Amino acid sequence: MKTGNGTRISEFLLLGFSEGPEFQPLIFGLFLSMYLITVLGNLLLILAVSSDSRLHTPMYFFLSNLSFVDICFTSTTIPKMLWNIQTQDNVINYAECLSQMYFFLLYAQLDVFLLTMMAYDRFMAICHPLHYTVIMNPRLCGLLVLVSWIISVLNSLLQSLMSPPLMDPGNDTGISEFLLMRFSEKPELQPLIFGLFLSMYLITVFGNLLLILVVSSDSHLHTPMYFFLANLSFADICFTSTTVPKMLWNIQTQSKVITYDGCISQMYFFTLFAGLDLFLLTLMAYDRFVAICHPLHYMVIMNPRLCGLLVLVSWILSVLHSLLHTSMVLRLSFCTEVEIPHFFCELNQMIELACSDTFLNNMVIYFAAMWLAGGPFLGILYSYCKIVSSILGISSAQGKYKSFSTCASHLSVVSLFYCTSLGVYLSSVVTQSSHASAVASVMYTVVTPMLNPFIYSLRNRDIKEALVRFSGMAALKGTIILELKKCPRLQGPMPEPNVEIL
Repeated sequence: MKTGNGTRISEFLLLGFSEGPEFQPLIFGLFLSMYLITVLGNLLLILAVSSDSRLHTPMYFFLSNLSFVDICFTSTTIPKMLWNIQTQDNVINYAECLSQMYFFLLYAQLDVFLLTMMAYDRFMAICHPLHYTVIMNPRLCGLLVLVSWIISVLNSLLQSLMSPPLMDPGNDTGISEFLLMRFSEKPELQPLIFGLFLSMYLITVFGNLLLILVVSSDSHLHTPMYFFLANLSFADICFTSTTVPKMLWNIQTQSKVITYDGCISQMYFFTLFAGLDLFLLTLMAYDRFVAICHPLHYMVIMNPRLCGLLVLVSWILSVLHSLLHTSMVLRLSFCTEVEIPHFFCELNQMIELACSDTFLNNMVIYFAAMWLAGGPFLGILYSYCKIVSSILGISSAQGKYKSFSTCASHLSVVSLFYCTSLGVYLSSVVTQSSHASAVASVMYTVVTPMLNPFIYSLRNRDIKEALVRFSGMAALKGTIILELKKCPRLQGPMPEPNVEIL
């Protein structure tokens, strides 16, 4: 155990530019004039861009956003400084200081992103002028600005939450390890549980690896849908690998211990790949929506650049989201009760074990669940509402079946993932049994990633044909190798070519 003391503070003192009273009016007037010029100048630029249709281009769209951010960026610091000069007071309380730091980081990060987008816009306009309007379409420009806002908000929130907390007097207690719950304490059931989870883990890894190999090796599957599917398979392998190997190791060594660092790492990667799964399922739903509702523009909209950008953004958001929760857990102190009622380190269970105030942690969890779990769910729901509406408009029954069959596998995976997650939540609410909740969570942590490759291979004709071609190529290579081994004349070095004949 480790102990330490905390000291309570409620305010800070800001250092002025000069302590001389005779310079205060000059400093006040100088900064007030610069602030008014900044606000009015950028407001005028925003009004000019929005009112003139000739300026409704990507470059000026980014410029107007930059002007708005510059107004906000300056407004986070100058008004408070002017107020302190006017009142001859250097005090700023803890909440105001934290808020000022949050918004300062937010708008500084947005400035960097917008300047980068403007550089990319000029690059496309000069280096690829014929494709400029196609690539820099309004949808992509809006998406880039939205993603910049999301990343900046999460980054600023993360940095603010990692700042020193407002502490109460007293001692903080740290721990070095936790105890994980077993599925059964009976020794005779441990080999059965070990064999069951080991087999499911191996099926998950090899099944998803096979799916990735098939998609990458077959040129017929080099499409956006299978690109997202290969990323989903990789995320499922990583998702399962964060929990099952540690559980198998604990069963084999008859130990329930996991170190503090190991628990934090497990929680971080579990949250990361769970969020990545949600984003990838949403991207696959959007891909099906474009393919069915806008078939003529499908290849233009779902181009490789956009698909790669969407996956990259999903990774960034998942990493920041997971880092946010992990950083907040690191601020908590834990009491002597260190047994986690779960077979892995899960975020909610960790917060329940903390003996310090967890109000802020719970608020962030609700906020993140609303935006990063509810948002993808609403996106999937909207996509399928549009898909069903388009399918119902098809006159022939064969056309309806063909359109729906392209969505059947993805719809099955989405239903399985969300239904099992909802089942875990309902079981924990209804039964209040940690053992029942842990058993139910096996469905979406182990079973769902294991079934995903089977769902796509059994219900998808393209995957079946690719598997046949892949197995045929593997069998052919094996036959050639065996024949070469049987024929001694072909095992030595190849003869030199006859130059005269050539």
